[in-house]
Amino acid sequence: MFDAKKVKDECVLWIREFFENNGPGCNAVVGISGGKDSSVAAALCVEALGKDRVIGVLMPKGEQADIDAAYMLVNHLGIKYYEINIKEAYDSLVDAMPKELSLTAQSVQNLPPRIRMTTLYAVSQSVNGRVVNTCNLSEDWVGYSTRYGDSVGDFSPMSNLTVTEVKEIGRVLGLPGELVDKTPIDGLCGKSDEENLGFTYAELDRYIRTGEIDNPETKALIDKKHKANLFKLQLMPVFKPEI
Repeated sequence: MFDAKKVKDECVLWIREFFENNGPGCNAVVGISGGKDSSVAAALCVEALGKDRVIGVLMPKGEQADIDAAYMLVNHLGIKYYEINIKEAYDSLVDAMPKELSLTAQSVQNLPPRIRMTTLYAVSQSVNGRVVNTCNLSEDWVGYSTRYGDSVGDFSPMSNLTVTEVKEIGRVLGLPGELVDKTPIDGLCGKSDEENLGFTYAELDRYIRTGEIDNPETKALIDKKHKANLFKLQLMPVFKPEI
């Protein structure tokens, strides 16, 4: 049985050790969407480092329908935050593309996460920070992240925790239920995560942890996504000449 408090306490110690070894006195910089992942990641860092060493960055693209959840989080934790709207940067980059180049739908959807990560690093390098990766095991398992966007960071407290486990830790941390149980959406195409994936996180998490799954078609879909996206979790292949 998953012991959320035990894992939470171990993760808090791990974050402290990371900062002791990779930037004593540095700040944790986390992109705040208002979803469970950024909420739990920020709360873990607050417990590990104290609220004065955690900085949130809100990065709407124009109007963000659920930005109130992001405000709820930073106010609940009492952390300093910056709000940086990326719409102008996004529009400028799209407009700068050669007219003969037709951006694919996927290219357009992946631009905002990559702009956000550039923004996070600009803030981080200006506040003596380390960028928090907010991905979880479930999303990583099926490649549900943008390479060089939300898939990167300087340290990752939740990459070995499923969605179900992240939510349990969120409750142990005392986060508002509205944040922990908020329907996960990618913020890119208007659909929920589960609508995009074609299966539920409950099905995925059970399969990851036990190998059990009821629907063979769902198993095949998960396996296909996992195999196709393994490259996102690996270091870039590097040619080694025989010299």
